Formats: sequence, C-alpha cells, structure tokens
Amino acid sequence: MKKILYISGTRADYGLMRRALLTINKHPKLEVEVIAAGMHLMPEFGETIKEIRKDNLKIYRIDAVYENDNRESSSCFIGEFVQLFAKRIKRIRPDIILLLGDRAEMLGGAIVGTYSAIPVIHIHGGDLSFTVDEFVRHAITKLSHFHLPATKKSAERIIKMGENSWRVSVVGAPGLDDILGEKLFSKKEIAKKYKLDFNNPVLLVIQHPVVEEDKTIFKQISETMEAVKETGLQSIVIYPNADAGGRSMIKVIEEYRKCSFIQIYKSFARKDYLSLMNIASVMIGNSSSGIIESSVFHLPVINIGTRQKGRERSENVINVDYNKEQIKKAIQKALYNKKFREKVKKCKNPYGNGNAGIKIAGLLSKIKINNKLLQKQITY
Repeated sequence: MKKILYISGTRADYGLMRRALLTINKHPKLEVEVIAAGMHLMPEFGETIKEIRKDNLKIYRIDAVYENDNRESSSCFIGEFVQLFAKRIKRIRPDIILLLGDRAEMLGGAIVGTYSAIPVIHIHGGDLSFTVDEFVRHAITKLSHFHLPATKKSAERIIKMGENSWRVSVVGAPGLDDILGEKLFSKKEIAKKYKLDFNNPVLLVIQHPVVEEDKTIFKQISETMEAVKETGLQSIVIYPNADAGGRSMIKVIEEYRKCSFIQIYKSFARKDYLSLMNIASVMIGNSSSGIIESSVFHLPVINIGTRQKGRERSENVINVDYNKEQIKKAIQKALYNKKFREKVKKCKNPYGNGNAGIKIAGLLSKIKINNKLLQKQITY
C-alpha cells in the first residue's frame, strides 16, 4: 500500500479534491490521509475540519493558522506550517505528498517534501492566474516531482518551465468529479433549506481578497455588496478566505446582514454549494469555481477584478472591474440579454469530463518511487 498524504488548508481545496480523494482511497494499492491546517481550524471561517471528518479519512492537525489580517501573517503561517509539518512527517511517513493549486500550505508542503526526499505530486500546476497566486503556483511546480495539470495548455507551460515531459500527465480538474459523479440537491430542497424563491432570480456571491491590493480591499467589496443591494434580488453571500484582507472584507459583508434579501454564511457544505451553483441565476465575485466549474452548470458568472486574470474559461464569464455600476450592468446582461444567455446555454467546459480522480488513482498506484523520480534537473 502507498500512503498518499493530502494537504488541505481551506474548505475550497478540500471540496475540489473530496471526490478524487475518496476515489484514490478506494484503490486497492492506495490509502489516503489528510493534513488539516489554516482555515479548517479557525472558528471565524466555519472550522471546516468537521467537513473532512465526515469522510472518515485519517486526519492530522497542523496547528498553524492565520493570526492576523495582513500580508506578514501569510509569511508567518508558512514558516510555522513548515516547522510543524517537518516534525510531524517523520511519524506520518507518507510515500507521496499530494498538493493542489497555489495556497500557502501547499507551498509549505512542497518545501518539506522536497527536503525530506518524499515525492511531491502537484495538481492544477501550469494554470495562469494573477497576483501572488501566480508565482506561488509555479514555485510549487518547481518543487514538485510529478505534475497532474488540468488542461493541455497548462501541461505545455509546465514543460516550458524546464520539467521533463514524462513527469507531466493531464488529468482534468478534480473539482468536476463531484459535479458529474454525485446527485445534487433538487431546486425544491435548496429552496426549502435556504428559504429561496426560484420563481425570481437568485445571486450567489463569493469574493476573496487579492493580497497585492490590500489597500483597496474595503472599496472592492463595498462596490460588490452595494451592487448586490441595489438589485434588491435574493442573494447568498459566502465569506472570503483568510488571506490578507479577508477579515476586513467580512466586516463590510456583515453590515449587509440587515438586508432581508441577503443571506450571509461563513461556509457552505460542498454538496450544497454545487447544488446552488446548479440552480442560481448568476454567480458574482472572483472564486476559481466561477471559472473552472461554473460552465458545467451553464451558470452566468460575473468575474470581478484581477484574481483570475489569464485563466482558461468558457463563454459564460463576464469580466468587470471593482465598480458598482459595471457589476450592476453585468448582472442585467447575465439575467436578461438573450444573445449572452444563448451563449451560456451552449458553453463547454475546458477542464475535463469529471474523471480526474480515477486518472489520479491510476497514476499514483503505478508511479515508481526511485532516484529517477526524486532527482530533478532543468531540461534546458
């Protein structure tokens, strides 16, 4: 049996990987264990470690969290995570460390894996995004021993970074596995649970801080929330992540709890979230789910600001700046523009067909852990 250790720091990354992790764990030659850190342990963000516990996977807590709402806190978090994980890994003894995307805990895990001579396998490398996420993702790529990108374009970028082509295998986006592999809640069930009237439009809002733009965080989220308020439409707003500025955004969001048509949640169970994406009228914010998963549901998305700049996307996405009037205009287009809505109905997802977990499990079971895998050299 190979022990696969997945590192998770947020509700988002675990939700994206959940179905794939369960698929991997069912493989006769593999077992999955999970490191939980960061936002998972923070009550103010819903203490989402309890969502992992429901899946009966073995969990190790790494008690590193984001202490403050500033840039320095992210650096301190990585340092603390690396120290705690480096000590714990001797007892866990994983065969492979599995990482997703561009979060700080993933970077910390890649550092520890590299210096501990444990193979690091990275999912969703090679994607384009923006801000600190962009170069953290590529730093993880250079620290990883094998790459499981979501698209062919991402695979090409990884190889251009000097990685051997035999180290790269396209698997698609694991976030699609849940969508296509699980029966979601019906419109009636979601309407009852969240007191929504789907005879009228429903907005889904999730906007995260952009670290480099921390001085304008207040204005950014205020523009979004004012736009939502002025529509007067039923809205579900979900807290941002714990990056620098996240707590400041929450303070602004909470001011709108007094609006009877706006519901605010710290966190959302993955199945509820996908079910809501499936039947919402418009998604608003800068979450990667608005870029990667939304087109499966043919959901119109208003993508705000710079966070997802450069990512491959389908035709269901409208890009706007941090501007109330632009956001309101985009909401009207998403709801009522017939030409755009016809495009959305026909849009195709560029991130695979929902079987990433099966592909990943097969690759993990067959991969040989030897010096060839562990010893890397740039190819140019």
